[in-house]
Amino acid sequence: MIPSSPFLCVITDESLCPVTIAELALKGGAAMIQLRHKSASGSQLFSWAVEIRNQCQKYRALFIINDRVDIAMASKADGVHLGQQDMPATAARKLLGKERIIGVSASSLEEALQAEKEGANYIGFGHIYPTFSKEKGFPPLGTEALQKTAAFISLPIIAIGGVSLENTATLISCGATGVAVISAVSRADDPSMAASELVAALNRNHS
Repeated sequence: MIPSSPFLCVITDESLCPVTIAELALKGGAAMIQLRHKSASGSQLFSWAVEIRNQCQKYRALFIINDRVDIAMASKADGVHLGQQDMPATAARKLLGKERIIGVSASSLEEALQAEKEGANYIGFGHIYPTFSKEKGFPPLGTEALQKTAAFISLPIIAIGGVSLENTATLISCGATGVAVISAVSRADDPSMAASELVAALNRNHS
């Protein structure tokens, strides 16, 4: 079950301990944690996943694994987030069953519509603004693309890419259900406070 709008998703930073970042983000009010680490071994990912899952249960937040359906299943995560190069959502659904959450990254309306057709539960849409947290092979999509996509699909949309305190209101007004961040929380002097301020900004703009 996707959190009610608007909500904060924090994606772990590969250069920092994901368990620590997850705990600090949860203390700050994050409603979803996504474990993302492309270079970690399966055993290391599983170990982190179990710890973060327990933290998320404590804070009643959702726990999502990036890419790895096997780790999501083994760790009893709430779901998985798939990129365009990962297995289709239809295949992941056969493995995960009906109850688990499947998110799919999209950078166009066409990709979002395909993900919806394949049974995704939410779309991670971006990058909206310039971002240095992840290497991108295309320019920022901008808020017009977000607004257009939100008008055509019924799934919750999590906006990602360059999210800050200053632009959360715009993203929600353009149709995002939530926002996802990496460095805005993980690289902050006080990650818990940074998460708390983002949550407050989301709630303030929503009220």
